[in-house]
Parts: sequence; structure tokens; C-alpha cells
Amino acid sequence: MQERFISLLYPSRESYAEHQSGKRRPNISDSVCLELGLDEIFNLKSGRLSDFFTDDVDVIRYRQATFADMSRIAGIKETLAKVHPILDDIMELRRLDRNSTNPGDSYLYSITEIELYVSCLDTLAAGLGEVRQQITSPAFAALADYSAELVCSEYYRELNKKLEALAARVHEVRSITVGVNLDRELRPTSAGVISVNSEQFKSGKMLDKILRFSFKNDAFTCIADLSPFGKGQSENRQEALIGAFNSAIEDVFHSSVRGWRSIVGEYVLDNTDFLLKLTPEIEFVTRATELVARLSSHSGCTVTEPTLAPAAEKRFAAKGLYNPRVALAIEEEIVTNDIEFDQRAGLYVLTGPNRGGKSVITVAMGAAQAMCQLGLPVPAAEAIISPVDGIFTHFPEGADDTIDKGRLGEECQRLKEIFDSVTGESMILLDESLSSTGAYEAAYIASEILTGFAVVGCRGIFSTHLHELAADVPEINERSVKEGGVQIDTLVAGIEEGRRSFKIYRMKPDGKSYARDIAEKYGLSFDALAERARAQRGGSL
Repeated sequence: MQERFISLLYPSRESYAEHQSGKRRPNISDSVCLELGLDEIFNLKSGRLSDFFTDDVDVIRYRQATFADMSRIAGIKETLAKVHPILDDIMELRRLDRNSTNPGDSYLYSITEIELYVSCLDTLAAGLGEVRQQITSPAFAALADYSAELVCSEYYRELNKKLEALAARVHEVRSITVGVNLDRELRPTSAGVISVNSEQFKSGKMLDKILRFSFKNDAFTCIADLSPFGKGQSENRQEALIGAFNSAIEDVFHSSVRGWRSIVGEYVLDNTDFLLKLTPEIEFVTRATELVARLSSHSGCTVTEPTLAPAAEKRFAAKGLYNPRVALAIEEEIVTNDIEFDQRAGLYVLTGPNRGGKSVITVAMGAAQAMCQLGLPVPAAEAIISPVDGIFTHFPEGADDTIDKGRLGEECQRLKEIFDSVTGESMILLDESLSSTGAYEAAYIASEILTGFAVVGCRGIFSTHLHELAADVPEINERSVKEGGVQIDTLVAGIEEGRRSFKIYRMKPDGKSYARDIAEKYGLSFDALAERARAQRGGSL
């Protein structure tokens, strides 16, 4: 039976090959996944999250159907939960086989591998068969049908019969009787297997055995105590015994198991390999489905399957957007925001007070874009998203924002590397960049950088404490439009009644209002201070 292409994430061999070659894999690195908090919330045990991103709309739609079935049909999740550890065992067995130098071990590994393969395929066919009528995704439909076809094939039935017979023979072996020839000085000269036994030998004494009337029926009682293997023996003697044992095993199973291994090569390996290739995909879809379920169950959180727009449209419009890592880290209801890129805003300058939600919304947008390009529902109530060819982040490396000319140079170098990598279909997320220098220098450099990104035409957010930069937006737009670039608009992290609301508003910033609100909150406004001064003077009279 010819192996078919089965994948939970790719609709065809061609799309899989394109992904493996890197042609349809966007530039979303491990460090970006870390900064967006995705590594933490996905928690993959094997493989890298960055290996699964795609910018192919057809692949994303295929995955959306896969995840829809996973979330909707409990039987699929339960079946994959049973299959995954079996596949892990097969891979570990193959690793042991590659590292083994003992032919006896290799024979036993091959039998165990087929037992695991049969168990895996039976589990798949039974589990998916029970829910086959509910399945609508191409991925799980193909997996259910192919596993059912394999299990129902005549060859598979014959394989099971042969496996049962051989496994019974192997697993019933409890001891081996070895005959040893001696020379005149009673040194062993040669040895051979006399019999393979289903009963273990027992310790005994020569006198007891001689006095037994049932001597002929007591072949498994030794005339001396059994000695634990290796105990009190020299290294050379242990090696000799191991060699004799391995030789005995090889003699016993030489014909039957060696013939069996040819079956493994001709059929079983061809049909287990498609299952082993699914192992990282099974872990990914399982972890991703668990993440979506956790978000959906959190108070105030919704997830939605985004509407996909062509890459050329550069769409990102989300209502009720939130940061998934923050949502999972707190118990209270999450604050959501709306954000959209349009003709007046290909890029945003986001200003506001410290800890007012600037970083949270910046990461939220990147996480939604990334989850979309994994084929997942995104953390929002509604979303229309075009795939990007890369997500590039520049986040602060630490809490120390003191002026440091050396760090400024490093920041500028990193920003230059990002600029050299972006295209008009990329996303940039800059959070408090250039905080290592004074406000005047930082605003000037940031203005130059933003103008460059606007001319390239990428989309994204520059989150900053530099209110001077927001004031320069009209001048930046004038320079960008002349070069055929996109326009920039401003966002403001809001303060309501002196308290951070974590709401983001599309408006022009007023830096003085932030200072005034903070001053009033801490009683540092002139009115508050003057009143206190008057009270102090009155108290001293």
C-alpha cells in the first residue's frame, strides 16, 4: 500500500515542501516569540514555535479547519492524547536501536516497534472512527480514513497474526540452556544453545537433587545456588558471559526475527513514518487547542477565527483585542481595545504614562498577528488580518533607562538591522526604543527612523514616552508622502480621573494632561501644594 501524504498543518506535499524550504515561512524568530510571550503560553516540550509560522493563506485556512475540529470534537483530542506517547516511545526505541551494538537487542526492538505501531494505528482508527461523521476538516478526515483503511487491509490482519505468534514466542522465553564443551584441563572450548525454555531455573543443592525421586522431571533446579549475573565476576568474565548470551539469542532468533525485520523494512517502516512525522504536529495542535480553551474560559476574553485578507491589502483591524499572556496571568477581567490600520495610519506612534498599557497593546497586536499565522483563533472579538512576511521587535532589554552612549549605539545598530530586513508587508513593534539617550537626541533619531519605516510602507507601532515624537508626526507624514510612503497617526494610552484605564484612544496626545493627572493623583499640583502650604503657615501661627 503506497503511503499517502497526511498532515494536520499542510494541505499538500507541495505546500509542506515550500514551508520546509523556507519559501513560505515568515521571518518570526525565536526571540520574537519570546518577547511576545508566545513561548510561555504555548509551552511546547519539543520543537520550536517559530517552525510553524506560515504566510500562505491556503495553509492558514487549512489549519483553521483543523483547529475548529480539535476544539469542537472531544474525541479527537482524547485520541491524540493516547497516540502521542506511543509515538514518543517508537522514536525512543529507534534511538536505542541506532545506538545498540547487540544484535539480540535489535531483534527485540524491531518486535516491540511493530507492537507499538499496531497499538498506535488501532487507537487512531478506533478513536477517529467513532467521531468520523462529525469531522469536517480535510486533515482529520484524511487521517481517519487512511488509518481505517490500513487497519482493515488484509496485509494488516496478516501482520497482526505473525506478530502475535512471534511476540508470544519471544515473550515466553524465560531461560536458555547452554551446552559447554571443555578441554582436558576443564576449560571451555565451545558452547551452543541446547534449548529455549518458558520456565526459569531455580537454585538448589546437589544432594537434594540426587535424593529426589522426580529427578527427571526437575530439569530446572540447579545443583548449586544461582549466582546473580555480574556479581563477583571479573570484567573479562562478564564480557564472556554477555558474549555467550548474545550469541545464544542471535542463534535462537536468527531465522525467524531476521525474516521479520525484512517485513519491517518493506511495509511497517513505510507506514509508521507518516505517523512519526505527525508527532510534532500533534503536540503543536494539542498545545494550541489547550491555549485557546484557556483563553475562552477566562472572564471577559473571547477568541475569534480571523477573516483573512490578501497580503497586499496590509490589513489589521481588531475589535476587543487583548494580550493573551496578561489575560492568563491575572484573575480579573481583561481590558480590551480596538485598533485598525487604514489609509491615514500605516504606522502608529503610541504615547502615554508609564505602566499605562502601551507595552501591553503593542505585544497584543504582535501576538494576534503571530497566532493568525499559526492558523489559530486570535485574542479578539473580531479581526481582519493580512499575513505579514515578518514580525520585527525592538523591546527594552532591562529596567535601567539611564543614559548610556554605549547602549544607544547598540540600539541604533539593532534598529538598522531591522530596517534592512523589513519590507512593505512586514510588521514592526518598537517599545520604548532609544530610551538610553536624552529626550532631544531620542526624538530626533526616532523621527528619522519612523520616516524611513513609513517610506518602506510596513505597518506597526512605535510605543514611546517621547511626546516630542508624536508632535513631529505631521512633519514625518509630509516627508513620507513625498516618497510614496504610508502615513503615521497617533494613539494615546488613556488616564481617566487620574487613574490608568489601559484603554487606547486614537487621538493626538497632550503630554501636559498626563503630568497634570499624575500631579493631582499624588497631591503635587500647585493648588494642592499651595493649600498644604497655607495650612502649614496657619498651623505655625
